[in-house]
Amino acid sequence: MIIRTINPAIENLSMPNVKLTVYLQEPTEALAIQERPMILICPGGGYAYTSDREAEPLALSFLAMGYHAAVLRYSVAPVRFPAALCELVRSMKCLREHAQEWKIQPDRIFVLGCSAGGHLAASLGVMGGKEEILRATGLHPGDAETVRPDGLILCYPVITGGEYAHRGSFENLFGTEQAERAEEMSLEKQDLSGMPPVFIWHTFQDASVPVENTLLFIRALRTAGIETEVHIFAKGEHGLSLANQLTVHTDGSGAEPSCTAWIHLVHTWLSERCGY
Repeated sequence: MIIRTINPAIENLSMPNVKLTVYLQEPTEALAIQERPMILICPGGGYAYTSDREAEPLALSFLAMGYHAAVLRYSVAPVRFPAALCELVRSMKCLREHAQEWKIQPDRIFVLGCSAGGHLAASLGVMGGKEEILRATGLHPGDAETVRPDGLILCYPVITGGEYAHRGSFENLFGTEQAERAEEMSLEKQDLSGMPPVFIWHTFQDASVPVENTLLFIRALRTAGIETEVHIFAKGEHGLSLANQLTVHTDGSGAEPSCTAWIHLVHTWLSERCGY
């Protein structure tokens, strides 16, 4: 395996510890597969931190399935919007620019986000190519297609700033302006016509980020005609990650056997798009 550490920080905007860790399966003449799809992971954490449970364990799982993987440790509070989104945009640009060198299939770069990381990933699909975001990132309007993901994987995502909002995420994202900007960042109310295909999973019992976040979003995606696969599991708390013993909390919580199927379901979804 080859590991690269990239700094996608935005000058005068990002936190000092922002980093993109890229895990590459080393090519060999012994294998027919040379270029591989890439899964870029945005851990959750309510825009207050980036969760270790939703970072490397997910990357290793996708590596075991045959993909390259990357983990973005993006800016969180007290740094505000659009720092994290600009870092994700720059990370996409970096992966596509190095696709030939790193043996990445440039038209098969998928972004996965958990919880607030799901909001970040979905925001990339909704507004990552907008001129104001590109300019804040130091890019040009012509880079819009370069930074567009080929698909989104959203795990119990924060979506809405309305009735079912996870207020803490929006407070960390916008500070005192969060009430005024909640409408702007309610992703289900945006123009979704340019979104890539989406895979979403959530749990009915999620008490932190209500399942209505997913329900509102899939309704909007349906209206926009965006190809979407959704799985809602009956049981399970928020922030399950892999939902198995590999990602349980130190207190023993965070495992739900009925939800462990999600990683296999998303592998099938990816396989249909990647020929695996």
